[in-house]
Amino acid sequence: MAKKSRKKVPLVGIVGMGYVGLPLAREFVLRGAKVIGFDINEKNVKKINAGQSPLKHIPSGDIAAMVKSGRFNSTTDMKLMSKPDALIICVPTPLTENREPDMTYIVITCKTISKYLRKEQLVVLESTTYPGTTREVMKPILEKSGLKAGKDFYLAFSPEREDPGNKSFRTATIPKVVGGYNKKSLQIALEIYKYAIDKTVPVSSCDVAESAKILENTYRCVNIAMVNELKRLFDRMGIDVWEVIEAAGTKPFGFQKFYPGPGLGGHCIPIDPFYLTWRARQFGMPTKFIELAGEINTAMPHYVIHRTMDALNGKKKSLNGAKVLVLGLAYKKDIDDVRESPSLALIELLKKKGATVDYNDPFIPQTHKMREHDLKMKSKPLNVKMIKGYDVVLISTDHSCYDYKMIVKNSKLVVDTRNATANVGIGRNKIVKA
Repeated sequence: MAKKSRKKVPLVGIVGMGYVGLPLAREFVLRGAKVIGFDINEKNVKKINAGQSPLKHIPSGDIAAMVKSGRFNSTTDMKLMSKPDALIICVPTPLTENREPDMTYIVITCKTISKYLRKEQLVVLESTTYPGTTREVMKPILEKSGLKAGKDFYLAFSPEREDPGNKSFRTATIPKVVGGYNKKSLQIALEIYKYAIDKTVPVSSCDVAESAKILENTYRCVNIAMVNELKRLFDRMGIDVWEVIEAAGTKPFGFQKFYPGPGLGGHCIPIDPFYLTWRARQFGMPTKFIELAGEINTAMPHYVIHRTMDALNGKKKSLNGAKVLVLGLAYKKDIDDVRESPSLALIELLKKKGATVDYNDPFIPQTHKMREHDLKMKSKPLNVKMIKGYDVVLISTDHSCYDYKMIVKNSKLVVDTRNATANVGIGRNKIVKA
């Protein structure tokens, strides 16, 4: 792709070399900008600088080319934050145990930046958060540097819109919403992002940009909750919810297909609505509709477990003592991302019920310690002999590489949460939809 001709090639600092920061760094480097990637994970930094990708959907060849160009390197040295023209923050924004926003990573990052912040720098937050974060959380911390936002340095919010594994879009081709603290901040932010993004969408404030992201994911959360509830209803009525969705989807207007599953996964959709409901309470406004959607989606792993218990009972087998193979650990198919994956909850619930549980995921050879989970498990090889040794195979993630005909043929019982076995054509008496 041709470089854009400008008077000065910017040096961009991206804080967080994960699912958001690394793809963004790639786009900046491809367009001729220089990038410093900041991260506290020394292992990942060394891997990236050696030309190896820590993410499945970002080829190592791309990382190697970025490093070889001389326009990209990653570092744990935060003192270098004074060098870039712009610092773009791409750090996690999880929930606490009480399902309230955890601003720890943003606060720590801003405190670090404030130590090295200099005049004329732009600071942008991309992490999904509640409306008001940029003004109320970031700005006061950054201004402890002695510099004033909008005057001495520039401040903006531009929500990430990454969709790992989606081959129809890449970071550069997804329109970028950008909101500035003031007009000058917006102008500078738009100028920087034009080096990496095909189309920018300016809005009137950081709050609007923050709200847009929350709306996008709350929309998905609510609609997925609706089909999850319908799945439970239609199961009881003996109706296949997936067939119903496909039939409804033939309407050329007024309907968009959403699919049920074992629960919500990924960093955004399971989390963002809770950010909004928390914020709404500060304004004395209940958000019952959104909270109900969150409750329905959060309860789905429990529903899957009950369906599994019923299915085993039909085979005169108890879940307590049963051998269960969970297929797929990632939160959606064909990726290696386990953030908020319902598979984690399913495994823990199965173990609590007394089952012996293994998993297989070709993209995730072993589990790693997370904030709420530490399964200490390794992916089991998938073959005919091993499948025959389980009382039930639970399909949690419908990876494309799975041979579902082979799986059904050699299983004693299959619990399918994704409609992955729809076209198998054999063993229908073995398959239970959940």
